[in-house]
Amino acid sequence: MASALTAGTATADITPSDSQFLFGYPHVRRYSTGVHDSLLSSALFLFDGKAPLLFVANDVIYVSRTTARRVRDRIAKRTQIPAANIMITATHTHSGPLTADTISNEGDLAVPKTDPRYVERLEQGIVEAAVQAFHNAKPAEIGFATADGSCVGTNRHDPKGPSIPEVPVLVVRDPDSKAFLAAMLVCSMHPTVLHEDSTLVSADFPGMARQYLQKHVVGEDCPVVYHTGPCGNQSPRHVTRANTFDEATRLGQMLGRSIADVVSAMQYSGDVRLARARALTDLPRRGFPKVDEAREQVELAAKRLETLRRSKAGRCEVRTAECDWFGAEETLALAKAAVAKRLNAAIASVVPAEIQLMRIGPWSFVGWPGEVFVEFALMVKASHPNCHVISMANGELQGYLVTEEAMRQHWYEAMNSLFSSPEAGMVLVNRTLELLRSQGV
Repeated sequence: MASALTAGTATADITPSDSQFLFGYPHVRRYSTGVHDSLLSSALFLFDGKAPLLFVANDVIYVSRTTARRVRDRIAKRTQIPAANIMITATHTHSGPLTADTISNEGDLAVPKTDPRYVERLEQGIVEAAVQAFHNAKPAEIGFATADGSCVGTNRHDPKGPSIPEVPVLVVRDPDSKAFLAAMLVCSMHPTVLHEDSTLVSADFPGMARQYLQKHVVGEDCPVVYHTGPCGNQSPRHVTRANTFDEATRLGQMLGRSIADVVSAMQYSGDVRLARARALTDLPRRGFPKVDEAREQVELAAKRLETLRRSKAGRCEVRTAECDWFGAEETLALAKAAVAKRLNAAIASVVPAEIQLMRIGPWSFVGWPGEVFVEFALMVKASHPNCHVISMANGELQGYLVTEEAMRQHWYEAMNSLFSSPEAGMVLVNRTLELLRSQGV
């Protein structure tokens, strides 16, 4: 039977051409001094004759809701793909340019405003990759498999805590020549092997995994569309030996080898049905402490960090305490913004939150905005094991959506949020389950 499916792929270089502030670590004036590896926009277009779907993954820390809206509209005008059928994501590298201004960082004098010239370059790259992928469409077939991604990290608070080690891998190839056209995957792990002392632009370990796959598995010209799954409480810190490019390469290559193992045994089909659905939802707002109370929490967090440093505590324990101090400072910034009545504009910039469902054969990919704890995605997977959540899709939430435990323990992520947790996360879960039921999944 002839393939009913068509697919097109393309990439665009979004590496900055000048020195850019590398965002992801507070209190460091971290401007790039060069490029270690290129940042890319990687696009995959799929069409079964009825439902066109387009994924574009980008090697940046965030794609703002404003950017996502602009590029989806531009792509829709040039391709006639409905904007609701286009998913724009960020790999969340912490070694790429600042791409969104967040109100919780207003008190950090080291963090500048977003450079509109780079945002323009990013948006042009996204549109270029997407439109070219659309025009490159040809008959295709798809294979599905799940790799083991446990090699790249764990739960950051407890290495034995909740995680999503499974990495869904979708490979597209030409049905006649069997040449690989694209690989798409979702890995639920913070790409933070590289820390604030690194000043070279990099996609971190996802970029190294892509390089491995292109060299050893799919071919140099085959795009690898890498999405980051829910990773709000996931980190490489408990598996890394150092915060270096060699270590990012080691982890990326381990992930690449794990993916290579399952690609070699894939079965392919061109008879794959596509579908999409979406929902828009408000999120409950967080209550903030008084400014004096928030300032006391900053002082307590700073004292605890200093005590651990003086006692020469373990690297991971010190890093966690340091992040908790960052979070306390961000809560203080948000408490001040609440008093000044400046939170409404920040919240309006990220809601309503979009939940996007893209079905490809037996699998469902669900896009959630923002940084989300894995527990919420695990609730969805408990009843829909073939549903894979992609985070930081079509926008960000100016912070995290966390669990009740995170709120109770005053973890860093809980203190850097505009929305009430765990209630906001449960809104995403419940609306996602409704979407899946409506599609007969």
